[in-house]
Amino acid sequence: MLQQWLKEKGQKTEQALDAHLTTWTGAPELLVDAVRYSLFAGGKRLRPALALGAAEIILGDDRPALPAACALEMIHTYSLIHDDLPAMDNDDLRRGRPTLHKVHGDAIAILAGDALLTMAFDVLADANNIAVVKEVAQAAGGAGMVGGQVIDLQSEGQHLELDALRRLHSCKTGALIRVAVRAGAILAGATTDQLDALTRYGEQIGLAFQIADDILDVVGTEENLGKPIGSDIANDKSTYPALLGLDKSRQLAQQAVDAALEALTPFKQEADMFRQLAPYIVERDK
Repeated sequence: MLQQWLKEKGQKTEQALDAHLTTWTGAPELLVDAVRYSLFAGGKRLRPALALGAAEIILGDDRPALPAACALEMIHTYSLIHDDLPAMDNDDLRRGRPTLHKVHGDAIAILAGDALLTMAFDVLADANNIAVVKEVAQAAGGAGMVGGQVIDLQSEGQHLELDALRRLHSCKTGALIRVAVRAGAILAGATTDQLDALTRYGEQIGLAFQIADDILDVVGTEENLGKPIGSDIANDKSTYPALLGLDKSRQLAQQAVDAALEALTPFKQEADMFRQLAPYIVERDK
């Protein structure tokens, strides 16, 4: 049931993204091709599902959150394109095929990422909610995802303590997951109490997601992940398994899942997909 729900949310997002790209009539064909290569390369579409799902919980209708879902996937994709560059993680594979810079070169990869980030806010403007625009910008910017990437780069070769590692990942990964839930809820007209509960959910699944990613980099397979495993070790990055070991990391991930489920207590059956999603985040193999 969860897999079908994720598939439906992903398809809805992809159809809307495709429609948006058809409006890029003034953009060079090479740029549009490069954007399409990465934007439609597959992936979990987790952030769009969270935005759409949060709106569905509040309103019973996910349509108000569709601009946010598209914008968040565009921002996420841009971040992956730039992450893969030689100046960053220097990865040759993403989602089972060559990374964008391997296909079109570093310069076009940089510009494709720039276009996705910029046009994400063009899409998000369709939601007609300046508060959501500001939240997404902050989550993606210097105090959010980009800031987390800087901390990650600065931390290579160091051994961070748990609090510092949590801060790194709450910015790098957690901020965009958290704002996905919040954006969907806000656009659907959530009350303060509803928004607070869903915010706690987003924070906890963001933590669980990152711990699971760290674990998969140790125990996963390249076939399932669609990218080389062991890159965290190769780049001498601080991770939960490196700091705590696999068993303790799995316990911490489960604690985050439990806290996420607890945050959903105010909601009834309308939040059942979110209840199924929380354990899936740590049980997945890719």
